[in-house]
Amino acid sequence: MELAKLGEFGLIDHLTKDIKIKNESTKYGVGDDCAVLSYPDKEVLVTTDLLMEGVHFDLTYIDLKHLGYKSAMVNLSDVFAMNGTPRQITVSLALSKRFTVEDMEEFYEGLRLACDKWNVDIVGGDTTSSYTGMAISITCIGEARKEDIVYRNGARDTDLICVSGDLGAAYMGLQLLEREKSVYYQQVDEAKKKGDKHALEELAHFTPDFSGKEYLLQRQLQTEARGDIIEKLREAGIRPTAMMDISDGLSSELMHICKQSGVGCRIYEKNIPIDYQTAVMAEEMNMNVTTCALNGGEDYELLFTVPIGDHAKIEQIEGIKLIGHITDARFGQMLVTRDNQEFELKAQGWNPLN
Repeated sequence: MELAKLGEFGLIDHLTKDIKIKNESTKYGVGDDCAVLSYPDKEVLVTTDLLMEGVHFDLTYIDLKHLGYKSAMVNLSDVFAMNGTPRQITVSLALSKRFTVEDMEEFYEGLRLACDKWNVDIVGGDTTSSYTGMAISITCIGEARKEDIVYRNGARDTDLICVSGDLGAAYMGLQLLEREKSVYYQQVDEAKKKGDKHALEELAHFTPDFSGKEYLLQRQLQTEARGDIIEKLREAGIRPTAMMDISDGLSSELMHICKQSGVGCRIYEKNIPIDYQTAVMAEEMNMNVTTCALNGGEDYELLFTVPIGDHAKIEQIEGIKLIGHITDARFGQMLVTRDNQEFELKAQGWNPLN
């Protein structure tokens, strides 16, 4: 069904008509000029992300259900990174005529799976036309007690530096997808040059080589916000002193924390958590795996600092790795290699304006 058949308000109603409100703070959701929210005793957290086709996602290799899921999760991740709880999102879409109502149903299915996982309400948004493909703008509203909010500027000398999960896998998943896309289009170009219609027909059933790399694909296509880590920290009675999610790469995010906190850092290459598939893929593509882990981006793991007195507690929590410590600013921001050489960290992660 063409989008124009339903129109803007018909499409919004079609996609949101059976949404059930989950949060007491949501007084009124989709259906009026504004959503109505109430946070009488909490601080309100607001974050927004803009995702552009051809810049942030490629529909050659991500389906709309996964895209919807990922679009929501990257926003929820920002609220978790403030030690908050996400409660509502608004969803705005710009769509070209190549998209159908069924396409948007698929996108919303992924969106709602992500929201249901963390009990988040979809409370509004907007739709408009686009001449250049698809654009997605999501705003997430969350809450936290004033004393619980964690900023980037709270790291202090001797604090421990921790990360959740493992790093570099999402970036290697992207490299894998790009490689197989390149292989496909090379074969198409060769078949066209030769005028080989049979080869072109066969390429309609092209099967990319993903064997043994499933985890890398999952990390790139099925982003997970680490609210589970926030819950574990709360259960252990740990309040981080500074925290960010790793969207642009470990080195970039750590340098943000150091700059805003007025401190230095020292992290150890041997302690950076890297999955086996990430290491194998990096070797296959003749890339340095540590560089991938430091600068790859899109991990959406949590990077945070805790007081040194929480060392024993942190070691008891599964899924968290201690990778270094905060220093006085005059010692700089350093990486200690496996052979004990020291190099200054460089911000080589994702730059959205490049």
